Amino acid sequence: VTLEDSGGGSAQTGESLTLSCSASGDVYTINVMGWYRQAPGKERELVATADGHTKYSDSVKGRFTIFRDYDKHTVDLQMNNLNSEDTAIYYCYGRNGFGEYWGRGTQVTVSS
Repeated sequence: VTLEDSGGGSAQTGESLTLSCSASGDVYTINVMGWYRQAPGKERELVATADGHTKYSDSVKGRFTIFRDYDKHTVDLQMNNLNSEDTAIYYCYGRNGFGEYWGRGTQVTVSS
């Protein structure tokens, strides 16, 4: 499985960005798709996942929405009301019975 993530960039506080991820390879084996992020000096953390139901971290709940297209094997992350705490590298994530997979990451920078 290969994951290609994109859509990062710069935003002002309160603005929105959308991240996109497309899976290729053994896509029909993927159980979970989602997004993680890693801020400077911090560990990688879960943002949101979708595996039939959605799961969000408390820090993004109500502001971010994950959209998974099971037919196109894509997962998007709509990020609204961004703040400086959201600045990080965002990684697309996938998991099947054989292991976990990661995109290369896309930088999101939020400034006030």
